[in-house]
Amino acid sequence: QVQLAESGGGLVQAGGSLRLSCAASGRTFSSYAMGWFRQAPGKEREFVYYISRGGGLTYYADSVKGRFTISRDRAKNTVYLQMNSLKPEDTAVYYCAAARLDYVYGLARDAGRYDYWGQGTQVTVSS
Repeated sequence: QVQLAESGGGLVQAGGSLRLSCAASGRTFSSYAMGWFRQAPGKEREFVYYISRGGGLTYYADSVKGRFTISRDRAKNTVYLQMNSLKPEDTAVYYCAAARLDYVYGLARDAGRYDYWGQGTQVTVSS
């Protein structure tokens, strides 16, 4: 069992930055691949970023290319999403998720492939 808790969301102006954190409980954090997803009002949950169990493989959505990066700190049992050059369309609730397996890109984008989810953190980008 893994429990995930996101933090770091907030209100920021367009062009600003935020760093989201996802703290995981348990000793087996390094055994899980991690993903970030987001859901805007009235829209489906969408994939944002993925990092493999070892941290050596990452995937991202085209919409965040060059602006967001993902990282993980095994010592702190935490995965981060650094978000720069934020746009109003980035406004959403951001969720982190844990998967028992490493995936290729097509599967990593599928929310159904993840086993545990956090409660989400709100990110609002004003224009």
